Amino acid sequence: MSESRVPHRRRFLVCEPRHFAVQYAINPWMSTGRPVDVIRALDQWQALVDTYRAHGHTVDTVAPVPGLPDMVFAANCAVVVGGRVFGSLFHAPERRPESVPYEAWFKAEGFEVHHPGTVCEGEGDLVPAGRWLLAGTGFRTTPEAHREVQEFFGLPVVSLTLVDPYFYHLDTALFVLDDGAGTGTDGNIAYYPGAFSPGSREVLERLYPDAVTATREDAMAFGLNSVSDGRHVFISPGARNLADRLTGLGYVPVPVDLSEFHKAGGGIKCCTQEIRENPS
Repeated sequence: MSESRVPHRRRFLVCEPRHFAVQYAINPWMSTGRPVDVIRALDQWQALVDTYRAHGHTVDTVAPVPGLPDMVFAANCAVVVGGRVFGSLFHAPERRPESVPYEAWFKAEGFEVHHPGTVCEGEGDLVPAGRWLLAGTGFRTTPEAHREVQEFFGLPVVSLTLVDPYFYHLDTALFVLDDGAGTGTDGNIAYYPGAFSPGSREVLERLYPDAVTATREDAMAFGLNSVSDGRHVFISPGARNLADRLTGLGYVPVPVDLSEFHKAGGGIKCCTQEIRENPS
């Protein structure tokens, strides 16, 4: 069955965790008393980059900046659709300077960049899903930013409310398995229902009746902070039940250990910004 799943080449932007550390606590995963092994983090990050390239994907890098320990979480810097960049305005003051080097990188590459007028944390809460954008709120990105991003891209935005502080960003509770491009469908997703309000769960059930739902155990192992190319799913090795379900549906799980980044509340997707140069 896996042969029927077609991988699509992606372009990713990442940032080396040279200065990675937990210097403040802005989510339940973070504790300043828990040391980070920077050498291990560098090795895990390099393994992710090598794995992407081994599967045919393009990986670009932005230079890390001293004093910005969370800059490794490239997904939070922006959302890119059709070669247009909607940047970030972080909720936490400690992270706000990160937007400057990322926006400079995009502008140097020739992209149009829009800086948001209200709190918005890029692909952390804005997940392009074919014909629409799934947009999280509740802890970081504001509902006002959902309206702003809809006006910028001209894509329908589906607002979803997050209710569990361990899943403070949408990309910790949901990822797109297949955006439906070229198939005439709306694609499919995987998500953890317990991360969402009752109304948001109902919305997801209506939009994605065949979605893959994950357990809390797999979600806490960062199994929903995954990246899919339509066939290969780059996933935390701790999310075993979810990986088994995906295998049964014809996907090919590719385990990549980013456990050192869990100390800051991040994983595979958090470290990966996708550059979409053409509309879905």
